[in-house]
Amino acid sequence: MNSYLLLAIAIVSEVFGSSMLKMSKGFSKWMPSIAVVIGMGSAFYFLSQSLKELPLGVAYAIWSGVGTALTAMIGVFVWKENFNVKKALGLVLIIAGVIIMKLSTGSSA
Repeated sequence: MNSYLLLAIAIVSEVFGSSMLKMSKGFSKWMPSIAVVIGMGSAFYFLSQSLKELPLGVAYAIWSGVGTALTAMIGVFVWKENFNVKKALGLVLIIAGVIIMKLSTGSSA
């Protein structure tokens, strides 16, 4: 399976698990708590599989950066959290950092 597809699955799994953390109410609700474990377990499994071909620094930068951006957007759209210029700038800088990390590898992996 394509290493970037595995990484994308890892990102979606991590975002799902992080979103369930909010719903778990500090692990006091058992269904969302189980979903956290499944989401995070899947995230680390698929991240580990993507690392068979991808450089660690690049994969982790993409995983954490894209995951952070998606989680922030879920916070805004689902949980009605505040979105302002500072948050937008932070997300732009994260995405720019991920792009720079990818360009720094000089490989097509």
